[in-house]
Amino acid sequence: MEDNKIRVGITQGDINGVGYEVILKTFSDPTMLELCTPIVYGSPKVAAYHRKSLDLPTNFSIVNSASEAAPNRLSIVNCTDDEVKVEFSKPDLEAGKAALGALEKAIEEYKAGLIDVIVTAPINKHTIQSEEFSFPGHTEYIEEKLGNGGKALMILMKDDFRVALVTGHIPVREIASTLTKELIQEKLVIFSRSLKQDFGIGAPRIAVLSLNPHAGDEGLLGTEEQEIIIPAIKELTEKGMLCYGPYPADGFMGSGNLTHFDGVLAMYHDQGLAPFKALAMDEGVNYTAGLPVVRTSPAHGTAYDIAGKGLASEDSFRQAVYVAIDVYRNRLREKEAHANPLRKQYYERRDDSDKLKLDSVEEDL
Repeated sequence: MEDNKIRVGITQGDINGVGYEVILKTFSDPTMLELCTPIVYGSPKVAAYHRKSLDLPTNFSIVNSASEAAPNRLSIVNCTDDEVKVEFSKPDLEAGKAALGALEKAIEEYKAGLIDVIVTAPINKHTIQSEEFSFPGHTEYIEEKLGNGGKALMILMKDDFRVALVTGHIPVREIASTLTKELIQEKLVIFSRSLKQDFGIGAPRIAVLSLNPHAGDEGLLGTEEQEIIIPAIKELTEKGMLCYGPYPADGFMGSGNLTHFDGVLAMYHDQGLAPFKALAMDEGVNYTAGLPVVRTSPAHGTAYDIAGKGLASEDSFRQAVYVAIDVYRNRLREKEAHANPLRKQYYERRDDSDKLKLDSVEEDL
C-alpha cells in the first residue's frame, strides 16, 4: 500500500550550495518515488529557482506539512516567510537562517510522527551559527534535539566500508587530551550495537586505529596506545566484543586489512575521513548512529566551487536516501524479532517418559 511507504524528511541545507541540485536530480528518477515518499523542508521558490537555473525536469508539490504529502511525488514544505535570495557559491547569513529553519521544521515534524527518517543536505557550518544553533555540525545538533540522552556516533560508509570516529569536530590540538579509555569504549559499544541493529551483522568485527605514528612504537612516539587505547580494547574483548588493534593508521587502508572487518574506528576526524573520502566520496554516506532517529547525509559538503553549474553528482545523496530506508527497515525487523521471543524449551525426566517443558517468557528474559 502507498501509505506504508517510508516517509523521508529532507532538509534543504545551504541554498547557495549544491543541496537542491542533488535533491532534484535524485528525485527526477521515478524509481526513487516508488521506494519512499520524500518531503523536502525548505522553500518552494528557492527550489523552483534552482530547477530553472539548472534546467532540471523534477516536478514537486507545495504542502503545508508532511501530513499532506502525496505518494509518487516530491513534496516541499515551506519553512520560511522571508524572501531569501539565492546567490550561488556565496556564504550568506540569510542562507544559514533558512537552513536552520528547515532543520527545525523537520525535527518538529519528526517528533510529531509525520516523517520516519531524516536526510540532511549539506550546510555551511559558519553561516548557520546563531543563538539557536551553536554546534559544530548536524550530528551534535540532532543528538541534542532527538537523542533522548543517547550519544551519537558519526559513521562514514559505502557498502561494507564503514569508518566511525572517536572524536569529531574538535581542533587537532585537543584530540590527545580528549581521548580517554571510557570515551573509546563508549564509541566501540555504540558502533558494535549499530552494526548489529542497523546493518544486521550478527558478530561485527571492528578494527581500532592508533593515534600516533606506527602505533606509538611501544611508547617511543607517544604513550596513548599503551595507556588508553590498548586497555580499552582489552577490557571489551574480555567481555566478548570482537574489536582488534590498535593498527597504525598510515598503512591500514592500503594494506588490505580493511576487508577483514565490518567497521573501522578512527581516533579523530581527518584520520578516518581523509582516506574514506579518497576511496569512496562519490557514493559515501554520513550516518549518525546511536540515536533513536535515523539520520543520514551525503559525504560531501556545500561544494561552492561547482554550485549552480549543474556539475554536482547526486550519487552520494541518493545513497544517503537508500541507507536511511535500509536502516529504518532493519530496525523494524529487529524490533519485531524481539517483540515475541520464543520460550525456552527443555526436556525434564521425572519418570519413564520425556516431557517437553516450556519456561515462561518472563523467566527466560
